[in-house]
Amino acid sequence: MKKNLLTFGLVVAGMVAVAQSPRLSLFEEFTGETCPPCAATNPGLNATLASPTNTTKVIAIKWQVPIPSAPTNTWSLWKTNQSEITWRYGASGYNYQSAWTSTDTPSNGINSAPQGRMDGRHMWAVPGGGAANDHAGYCTNTMINAASSFTSPFSITMNRAWDPTFSTVTVTVNIQATANYTSTGALVYRLVMIERHIHFPVQSGTNGEKDFDDVAIKAFPTTTSGTVTTSMGTAMVSGWVNGQTQSFVVSCPVPAYARDKSEIAFVGFIQDDGNQRVQQAALSNTVGVSNDAKAVTSSIASGIVCSTTLVPTATIKNNGTNAITAFTVSPTLDAVVGSDVVWTGNLAAGASTTIPLNLITVTAGAHTFSYNITSVSGGEFNMGNNKFYNQNFICSPTYFAGPVTEPFTAATFPPTNWNLVNANAGPTWSRLGTTGAYGSNTGAAKYDFYNNSATGDADEIYLPPTDLTAVSSPVLSFDVAYAFYTAVPNNENDQLEVKVSTNCGQTWTTVFTQAGTALATSASPVTSAFVPSAAQWKTVTVAVPTLANSPTALVKFVATSDYGNNMYVDNINLAQANPTSIKTNATSDVSFEVYPNPTKGETNIKINAVTAGNANVVVVNTLGQVVYSKQIELTVGINTLQLDANNFANGLYTVSVESTNGSMVKKLTVTK
Repeated sequence: MKKNLLTFGLVVAGMVAVAQSPRLSLFEEFTGETCPPCAATNPGLNATLASPTNTTKVIAIKWQVPIPSAPTNTWSLWKTNQSEITWRYGASGYNYQSAWTSTDTPSNGINSAPQGRMDGRHMWAVPGGGAANDHAGYCTNTMINAASSFTSPFSITMNRAWDPTFSTVTVTVNIQATANYTSTGALVYRLVMIERHIHFPVQSGTNGEKDFDDVAIKAFPTTTSGTVTTSMGTAMVSGWVNGQTQSFVVSCPVPAYARDKSEIAFVGFIQDDGNQRVQQAALSNTVGVSNDAKAVTSSIASGIVCSTTLVPTATIKNNGTNAITAFTVSPTLDAVVGSDVVWTGNLAAGASTTIPLNLITVTAGAHTFSYNITSVSGGEFNMGNNKFYNQNFICSPTYFAGPVTEPFTAATFPPTNWNLVNANAGPTWSRLGTTGAYGSNTGAAKYDFYNNSATGDADEIYLPPTDLTAVSSPVLSFDVAYAFYTAVPNNENDQLEVKVSTNCGQTWTTVFTQAGTALATSASPVTSAFVPSAAQWKTVTVAVPTLANSPTALVKFVATSDYGNNMYVDNINLAQANPTSIKTNATSDVSFEVYPNPTKGETNIKINAVTAGNANVVVVNTLGQVVYSKQIELTVGINTLQLDANNFANGLYTVSVESTNGSMVKKLTVTK
């Protein structure tokens, strides 16, 4: 294998010596709508590809393959174009060889996802690319720079034009050789229609992905046998001399399943089928249509409202080139279509307008709102972006008298007057009745990070809107258990945040946030679905002075997935701080001292335990923010814990030691 790589390197070196044109590399990703690792990889990959430093070096095509299985939904990116995708990835079609690393025995066809090819070659075969294998995640800045550093023996220009009805695009291709070149096999120019960005309100597969970039939706031209694609592309001569040219025109009807015509672009590339190398690529980017009204947003997009009567707004953009003088907006609340609103005026190309819709009445609880644009003046040539999709929001008109105490013992979930927001309808908050804090089996709230591969997906659960008028020193406490999945800590950073608001969600204050190993209550990773033992819990206590005496207190727990392992929350309490409920030295089975105090940095917590067991040490600043939290195992007698306060700001802190046998609170002063 080393000899083969050396030979390849010499061939490349020889080609570089005579090539003349800068290279636009082609990155192909074979990704799937049912593939959890794909959902975890694609957000970062898309950000890398879209970086301004990379857009002049590489263009991507994403082939939506049925790996590990075909999507079960009745409509998906795979199912709309499966014949062509099958030809591109399958053993019976173009037959890219799968060899995960240079030492693997090749097999026919792409057999895993997310898998990548850079200019038709294995990721690991790109000299200087830094890839250990063919995982698409190796499409990094290093890989892109390495691939585009080789010049090309061809230059390509592509020009596109819509027909008058915006149903077909004509693409004119001009190719010129900038060096002598002879292909090792058939030389083919392939042209692929892509959509630069697609957004679905509900996942099209099963892995949580709702946003897709650079998706292949149709190739031109293709040949078929029945319903099976047998070839793709325009033939080129195999031998070229410097200065030789070839031009051709391709008619590209837009398929009926295209989502948004303003997102349609074209990727063209010259491929030598003898060795499958892509010698040059080109991009003909998006071009808008003449009449195109686009739904942008709504005033209900904030996620929470505090009145049962609302006048929502709709923001509409003229995404076309002609002025819009009229359109109709049809709103929908909880799948019930409301009264139309007709707008007239003069909306210039590129401009936006925000209009009020009709008054709607809602009940307390969770709702969905959407609207659709119709009857656009001059006609509408791009219906794919006319709908503002279902926006989840919560109506909280009534504030219930505090305190809030929720042990999750009842089967109803969310509990009465609580609300849940799960925008992508994927894995989310639920109740597990067989697990509770510290070994009880009375129930807990569970967040399913283990199955939520939609990295960055944030789901919210709201406590009942609470009237804390009589509560001068509110404290929030809860028990939590979490395990990370990977062997290296913080490889995933599943996150839990607690946020509070007193102005109906217009602004939120974060009072608690932990992620990854800071959140974890299991010292070791768990590679099966995590269910905590009695010892794998900790108690969090947070002072929330911003809610003091507030008649309109809102509290929400926000779980943000990084595809790690499960989290459980139990015994959520929002109440007045009550010092008399804290056990004293005389009655508690645990007591402690903090020294030195005040401290300039390092300090020690000496805990005297009458009985063995678990305890949580929590340090809270004057803003009610947890700055330190650690679960420890106590033995009978003196236990010493070293606390590093070097990163603490100067000021007063509350140190609490909490265990099932008792709790105590001390003050710590940091002066540097």
